[in-house]
Amino acid sequence: MTHIPELHGDHLWLRELRATDLAAFERIHTHRLLTRFLGIDRMDARQAQDAFAQCLAQPYTHPRRRHTLAICAPGDDTMVGSMGLLVEDYGSNAMLTGLVLLPDAPVRGHGHEAGRLLMAHGFGPLGLHRIWAGHRADHTRMRDVMLAAGLRPEATLRELFHTQGLWHDVTTYAALAHEWRRSATPAEQAVLTGDHTLQAV
Repeated sequence: MTHIPELHGDHLWLRELRATDLAAFERIHTHRLLTRFLGIDRMDARQAQDAFAQCLAQPYTHPRRRHTLAICAPGDDTMVGSMGLLVEDYGSNAMLTGLVLLPDAPVRGHGHEAGRLLMAHGFGPLGLHRIWAGHRADHTRMRDVMLAAGLRPEATLRELFHTQGLWHDVTTYAALAHEWRRSATPAEQAVLTGDHTLQAV
């Protein structure tokens, strides 16, 4: 089993999903507005439960490619959002996926920090060279989140995915390890340098 340790930032922290997170996970993936800009369609309750079971199984796969983590507020382990990292099968690349915060999350306004913590883990313990992310081209508010995470604009991919009955263009961004490290905060440096190390059980 390969577990990601807790990743602590200044305004939020990340941890592996637990069985008790089902209600929050289901709330996110069955919500009409919260799923609007995701690369997947809104789920019904059964679909969300099945997807959650797959996420819980991620630490037991080898090699582990998918990392879906819960976002929590400091001093509280209640799941208030989620984000993922998908390690690609070739090269030394990964993609940030599915940043969602619940409407009442106390960490709203700091979603970029979840991305930065995952990037620190990717560039540090996972040894990745390049991490990229994207958002629907019409979700313009995400540009500021991407830039705050230390990602640079890269390209527009035409009609990359199909949701809600429509094809959507995706604007992509990327960061390289040797460039991104220079902007890391002390908390992110701790993740990069191994104070948070990958735990193999």
